Amino acid sequence: MKCGGCVSAVEQILREQPNILNASVNLVARTAWLDLKDNDQNLDETLKVLAKRGFPAKPRITNPLEEINTGDNGSTTLWWLQWRQLMVALILLLLSVLGHLTESGKIGVPILGDLRFHAGLATIALLGPGQKILRSGIQAVIGFQPNMDTLVGLGVGSAYIASVVALIWPDIGWPCFFNEPVMLLGFVLLGRFLEERARFRTNKALKQLAQLQPDKARLMNSQGEIKTVRVGALKPGERVQLLAGDRIPVDGIVLEGNSAVDISSLTGEPLPLEASPGTELVSGSLNLEATLVLEVKKVGSQTALARIINLVETAQARKAPIQGIADQVAGRFCYGVVSLSILTFFFWWRIGTYLWPEVLQASGQGFLHGHHHGLSHSLGSTAETPLGLALQLAIAVLVVACPCALGLATPTVITVSSGLAAKRGWLFRGGDVIEIAAKVKQIVFDKTGTLTIGRPLVSKVIGTQKPERMLQIAASLEQNSRHPLAHAVLQEANRLKIPLIKSFNTRTFPGAGLEGELEGIHGTIRVGTPEWLSSQGIESDPQLKTQLDKAGLTGQSIIAVAQDKTLLGIALIDDQLRPDVSVSLHRLREHGYSLSILSGDREQAVQRLGKTLGFSADQLGWQLLPDQKLKRLEDLKSNGLLAMVGDGINDAPALAAAQLGIAIGTGTQIAQDSADLVLLGDRLEGLPDALLLARKTMQKVKQNLFWAFGYNLIALPIAAGLLLPSFGLLLSPPIAALLMAISSITVVVNALSLKAS
Repeated sequence: MKCGGCVSAVEQILREQPNILNASVNLVARTAWLDLKDNDQNLDETLKVLAKRGFPAKPRITNPLEEINTGDNGSTTLWWLQWRQLMVALILLLLSVLGHLTESGKIGVPILGDLRFHAGLATIALLGPGQKILRSGIQAVIGFQPNMDTLVGLGVGSAYIASVVALIWPDIGWPCFFNEPVMLLGFVLLGRFLEERARFRTNKALKQLAQLQPDKARLMNSQGEIKTVRVGALKPGERVQLLAGDRIPVDGIVLEGNSAVDISSLTGEPLPLEASPGTELVSGSLNLEATLVLEVKKVGSQTALARIINLVETAQARKAPIQGIADQVAGRFCYGVVSLSILTFFFWWRIGTYLWPEVLQASGQGFLHGHHHGLSHSLGSTAETPLGLALQLAIAVLVVACPCALGLATPTVITVSSGLAAKRGWLFRGGDVIEIAAKVKQIVFDKTGTLTIGRPLVSKVIGTQKPERMLQIAASLEQNSRHPLAHAVLQEANRLKIPLIKSFNTRTFPGAGLEGELEGIHGTIRVGTPEWLSSQGIESDPQLKTQLDKAGLTGQSIIAVAQDKTLLGIALIDDQLRPDVSVSLHRLREHGYSLSILSGDREQAVQRLGKTLGFSADQLGWQLLPDQKLKRLEDLKSNGLLAMVGDGINDAPALAAAQLGIAIGTGTQIAQDSADLVLLGDRLEGLPDALLLARKTMQKVKQNLFWAFGYNLIALPIAAGLLLPSFGLLLSPPIAALLMAISSITVVVNALSLKAS
């Protein structure tokens, strides 16, 4: 595929096939994603039709890691083929220039200035480097799907044929354009090579992700012996050994060892994960400190790394709505250019030169023309007849037109943006998602697991004796409970490294608390709600109540601890804010977003959180059932495009209902998520950066489309001779080819500049 016209043609061919419901084609990656009817995987007939119409194709390898690491999807072969064609074309171009120098008397090699020598150069150029372009252009015309090769082929072919006619029948008075096909092909192939080189860089981020998976792994058998094997040979249930400094080859669970693991390459999380037996690790992470033994759970295309790459590739294939406009224009572009070329030819042949007869004498003025080479007449230096001038201008129109710039304007930027986002732990599910994200005006947050970390923790301890002693007594009894609040007490004791005491004779009172005895401590220990302890005859302590009132904390869960009839103290337990939430919300407000909170949590907890984070009362919603939350979202949509941020699991309906669903902290569950944008890891600070990247991406897309449309709107009239009557300026076909190449390269380079922003 060479241009947006090719994309339109391939999509039309694919959609005509009986087993394909829909198709999305990516010009940059040269891939097509198909929606197959009845899951029919037989693509043989489809591939035959594509090849017959000039677009040979093959099925993708299932595992994106294997494909990216083992072949670059044919990019290397294409690169060297284009390099060889370019070298031949440039050698021919050099010989053509030497011929011009010979004609001007600067080089004394007569054969180089002979018209027949230049005819030979043009013939070699067409049969060598230009053969593929001509063949592709002819196939496209036969299939009624003209493309960029059609335009270039018509340009060089018409110049060559006109020159041959002038050479055989010199009395006809036509100029010879033998130097034009050589220069045209040289500039076109140079432009395509530079474009391919720049295009190669657009997928660099994706290749770097794929390279996170190592090629080899240390397989451990049942006797503990180590054998180095290919990662692709590993199976679920096997054990692998990870030394310090090793990349993790598969998704698995730690069986033995403790170590810090760097997960920043996948999630953007700066702090290492403390891995211990039972910890889940994903492929691509880096073991930092000590040896680990890992049980293999997922391999190949099932690993988190492969799924991330698959999501990014899918995102690159899904088009932004703005791209549809460019593809529609590019698909019809070739017909318009051919029509303009024909009109240009007949106008200057039959009308233009009679209205402005001076153009035949004045057309050699100005640096754009390339019309008067200062050489002998034998090389066709000037168009002395209306027919000669008409031919030259018609060829320039064919060559200067550039549907390539239109076709590349959007997908190059989307590809670069998706790769950058993936490296930072943000997964956009398509170009359409990026476009929506750039337009979002308001953001609604769920509370639990989104603004908070999603699990209860001890926030404050108030006791009649040392807090550590009270925590030791409470945690020693709570180790017999599975209640989330009991887990919070145990986690706090573990954080403070408080040793636990052996307990016995424990009894659980559902919804109230626990009672039992501890070794070395006299009397019955009770841990539970203040109301339950009061019902057991334990009176509240005025001093504790005063401290609690001074703290001004409402909406938190309270656990009271008592020994016999004496109240030892209370622990306040609450879901803690994410450490980066305040900074993230501040940045979002600075960028002009309207923020709200909709939660199913109790009123006091939501109001306290809202007050802490600077939300007004009308921006809060609490105790909302799923259908109530959906109704509130629908009401908010009237104020502009809406994004919903949730934890990606229990917020699936709300995420799907919003125009932009954003999931945070989903870890290895990304493939099951309902969100349009997934923020890997447990940090919210990536949200403003991801939305800012979306805005910058659409700015680049609009810049590229402005350039692509603007270039053609300006270049085509000039090539058709608009400035010739007034200023004596025209575009020669070689200069037109150079401008066409520069136009394509410009949009790709502008897309790559997104990396530096």
